[in-house]
Formats: sequence, structure tokens, C-alpha cells
Amino acid sequence: MLDLKTVLVVALATASLQAVAWIFVWRAWRNLYELKFLAAGFGAIAAGLLLMIVRGAEPAASAIVLHNTVIKLGLVLLAEGLARFLGQPRYTWIGVSLLVFQIVVWSAAVAIDPDNIAIRIHSSTVFTVIMMSVMCLGLARDRTQPPLLRWITIGLLAEYMAASILQSAIEYRLPADFDSGPILADRNAWYLLQGTLFLIAFFACLLFMVSSRLSADLRRKHDALLREVEERRKLESRLNASLEAERALRDEQADFMRVVSHEFRTPLAIIRNAADMIGLVGDTSPAATRERLSGIGEALNRLFSLIDRFMADDRENGFQPEPIQLGALIGDARLHFEMTTRGDRLHFSVADEAVSLHADPEMLGTVIINLIDNALKYAPNDRSIRIEAWAEDGSVVIQVRDRGIGIPGAELSKIGRRFFRASNAKASTGTGLGLYAARKFLAYHGGTLRLVPNDAEGTTAILRLPSSREASGADVPEEATT
Repeated sequence: MLDLKTVLVVALATASLQAVAWIFVWRAWRNLYELKFLAAGFGAIAAGLLLMIVRGAEPAASAIVLHNTVIKLGLVLLAEGLARFLGQPRYTWIGVSLLVFQIVVWSAAVAIDPDNIAIRIHSSTVFTVIMMSVMCLGLARDRTQPPLLRWITIGLLAEYMAASILQSAIEYRLPADFDSGPILADRNAWYLLQGTLFLIAFFACLLFMVSSRLSADLRRKHDALLREVEERRKLESRLNASLEAERALRDEQADFMRVVSHEFRTPLAIIRNAADMIGLVGDTSPAATRERLSGIGEALNRLFSLIDRFMADDRENGFQPEPIQLGALIGDARLHFEMTTRGDRLHFSVADEAVSLHADPEMLGTVIINLIDNALKYAPNDRSIRIEAWAEDGSVVIQVRDRGIGIPGAELSKIGRRFFRASNAKASTGTGLGLYAARKFLAYHGGTLRLVPNDAEGTTAILRLPSSREASGADVPEEATT
């Protein structure tokens, strides 16, 4: 025959083992801090049961209230831990209010009629039904756990609430001298026994919930790791491609600079030596010859300066602006082409030669010469080239209009990229660096270059740059310094 104390000992052992188990689980997964509340809840229930077992045959009224309140505190902690674990509203105020209600009602009951336990059983039933209803509400709202597991747990809680209500009904309707069954010596022992079974089943449900949570977290971390690995692979591939492109570009640039420096300097040195020798015997030369030789010397000086400043690896000889007049700038370009016997096809027009610029004359002169040279190269020999310059709204506009082969519309946006040449220009000699260099030099001046197809045929290159000193050289892109 199972008496009440035997059932209490079984319930104590069950609650104690469950509290210890939850402590170990929490220490294994510290990120699940909610498990501390579950361990504390089962621990409080075990402590209350232990106090009930060791108390005497006639305990004091305060001991009765305290022991049962500790057990009810365990139920509140279980509800708090479950709500935190599921991420649901905790309703802590309900648990605190019920504990206060428990203390007040039980204190009054044991003080007024200590032999009548009916009022205490009824108040415990109210406490249990409200707290477990809150737990059922959190489970019903949850979407993180498997539905079957949630509804099994809700059913388990509902069974315990029904048992509590049944015990209260039995206490209300049966006489005090009701003879208990042959197995359970005390008519309340069956309630405590099924409560022990409830603790075991509830513990199992909670373990399954934790296992489901850990499995879901593991799957999320695994998926996140796979995504991160894939993203790192893509980034590594892009980085390798960028490094290869950068390495190839640097090798190409270095090779180009070496070739240009060598191929330009060798013939130019020969020409300079020849010009110097002609100058030594120039006393017998006509005045026109001396003028030609002087022009050759100036051109050579300019070419050597350009090589030293823009093709050698020397950044100290960079942008060197100075005040110049628009007429002088256009005049230098005209003289250059007259010296190369190609000036007869060029028609220059300057609206106001006295317009002042703050610019690097060699850089800007190279830009204008490149634009005119392109116009001459890609236009038939019987077609003229018009070069116009004027001031407009604080800017200087220089326009080079030809009637040549033009630029295919699909390739217009690509013109000016390094080493790119239009498909219809392959027959002519060139490197694809003229317009690229022009845009690079204009960047020092804060200027722009647009290529506009003419209505009939050919292309118009429109160069626009600020005429004020502050605008030129204000923001030099890093690319322009390389």
C-alpha cells in the first residue's frame, strides 16, 4: 500500500534528478540561459517536497504556508522559463500576484480552521489552472517548435489542470470520512502520484523542445556557414581576377613605358645631334633654313620634356600650370602642324586671343595636337579641319571638327579607353592612347572632352575647361598621376 509519504519521496527524487539534469544541460549550452529557470523551477519543487517530508506530524501554520508556497514558486519559475525559451510574453506579474494570493489565502485558512484543508485545495487548484493556462497560451502561440510536440505538451498541461479540478471537486463533494482505495492509503495520494508522472512527462517534452531548438540552430549555423564559404569563394575568385588584371596591367604599362622611352629617345637623340651639327655650320645657311632649324630645336625640346614628364617614372615633374593666353596656345598648335607640312588643311578661328588661362601649356598643347592629329588621320586628304576657340560662361571651349570616317554609334562610349580603337580605324596606324591621354591631361585642369557625331559625316571633338585659376588642378584624380 502506497501511503502519502512514499509518494512524496518518489516525487522528491523525480524533481531533484530533473533539476540536476537541467543544470548540466544549461552548463553544456550556456547560450540557452532560459534553462536556468527550468532548473530553478524543478529545484524549488524538490525543496518544497523535501520540507513537507521532514516536517513533524503537527507542523506550524507558517511551515505549512511556506512549504506549499515554495512548490508553487517552482511552478511559476517553470512557466517563466518556458515563456523565455519560446520567446513569448512572460506575464511575470501574474505569477507574482498568484504567489501573493497563495500566501494570503493559506495563511488565513490555517489560522481560522487548520483542520479544514478544502479551502487550501481549492486555492491551489485556482493557482495551478491559471499558471498552466498561461503556459498553454505560450505554446499555442509558438511557431519555433514542431506542432505535434507543442500540442502534446498542451494536452499534458490540460490533463494536470483537469486532475487538479477533479481533486477539488472530490474534496468538495465527498465526506471527510471517505474510505480510500486499497492501493492508495490517502485519498490525496493519487493526485500527488499523477503529479509525479506529470513531472516526468513534462520533463521529457521540455527535453524534446531543447533538442529541436538545438537542431534548428545547428541547421541555421550550417546553412550560414555554407553561405559564408560560398561568398568567400566568390570574393577570393574576384580578388584573384583583380590581382591578375592589375598585374597584367602593370606589366603592360611598364613594357609600354620602356618601349616608348627607348624608341622615342633613340631617334630624337640622333635628330638633336644632327640639328646641333647643322647649327655649327649654319653661318652659310639662308635665313629660312635657320628659322626651320630653330623650329626643329623647339620641337625637340618639347618632345624631350614630354617624355621626361609623362613617360618616365618621376612624379615630381607633374602638373605645372601657368598663365597663358588662348591665342598663344592655339598658335603653338598651328606652328606644330606647319612645321610638319600638314597645316594647309587646317583652318583656325579664335574669337578672342587675349582670353587668359591658368593651365599647363605642354599638357594642354598635347591635348589639342592629339585631337587635330586624329582629325587629320581619319579624314580624307582633300577634306579640311576646322579648329575654333572661344570663351563661354567662365569656360574656354576649343572645338575640332572634321569630315572623316566618324565613330560607330555602338562604340562611341568606349572611345577614350586605353588601347581601344574603333572598328573602322583598324586600317590606320595608332595605339589607342591619344584620346586616353587627352582625357587624363584634362583631368588636371578640371576639363572635359566630348566626341559628337556630325550631322553629315565626321566627328566634332569639344574640349571645355575652366578659365579661372582656382578651378584648374583642384581635384586631380589618382589615375592621372600614374
